[in-house]
Amino acid sequence: MKKRSLALSLLAATLAFSVTAAHAAEKLKIGVAAMISPKETFKYYQDLLNYIGEKVGLEVELVQKPTYAEMDGLLKNEEVGVAFVCSGPYVKDKAEFGVELLVAPVSYGQPFYHAYIIVPKDSLAKAMSDLGGKKFAFTDPHSNTGYIVPTYMIGKGFSKTPEQFFKEIMFTKSHDKSIEAVAKKLADGAAVDSLIFDYAAKTNPQYTKETRILEKSPAYGIPPIVVTKAMDPAVKAKLRDAFLKVHEDPKGKEIISKIMVDKFIVPDDANYDSVREMEKWLKEFAKI
Repeated sequence: MKKRSLALSLLAATLAFSVTAAHAAEKLKIGVAAMISPKETFKYYQDLLNYIGEKVGLEVELVQKPTYAEMDGLLKNEEVGVAFVCSGPYVKDKAEFGVELLVAPVSYGQPFYHAYIIVPKDSLAKAMSDLGGKKFAFTDPHSNTGYIVPTYMIGKGFSKTPEQFFKEIMFTKSHDKSIEAVAKKLADGAAVDSLIFDYAAKTNPQYTKETRILEKSPAYGIPPIVVTKAMDPAVKAKLRDAFLKVHEDPKGKEIISKIMVDKFIVPDDANYDSVREMEKWLKEFAKI
């Protein structure tokens, strides 16, 4: 009888472990880099991910990291299966370890965005050239609008690196903080994401109203949502379908409207070719 009871206990423990393991396997970790949107919107990202999880029948966990490099590491090591990333990191990660486009948002009617070069509203600067020898704020070394675009502008326009062109540079780690730094005149200028600047100007203009846009870059492919190369094709298909239909559901539409997203689409990889061209040019320029 004792042997039978022990056998039953072991069987129960094995079954319990199997159920727990299966449940854990169903949890999907989704990364959101801290710079992808204003910090006050992360509640809405959690709401969106919960909504998507319900639609695909998976428990989701939002994973945040303060830098793009850290999020890149999670994707590379497959510690997250899905991530909201910047255009620059997407191009880099696709080339290095094969991340794939899942969907991309359409904001303000288009799947593109810009870099804004901003200055204090009373600044005498009329063009980027006037910021030479000044203090400038970048966001993150891997940010497209917060670093790659302005670095390209300086290299093409003045044949200099940021370190050569500006008197001092700083990295704020977020577009919000770059806007604040310019508004408070802690920096003479900054390069920021147009989506985040426009969102702040519309919802909480405390700092944007103290700045003005000096220059606006050409359009670039909007920061996408990517998946790892190892993602189960069936799960990938379900996720894509859920994102593509979110705007058709009143509940889903209300959630994405709070982060200024009209809907999600399947983007063309060619939308990111201009980012690739900038990075290629900058690599060659660095050799000179």
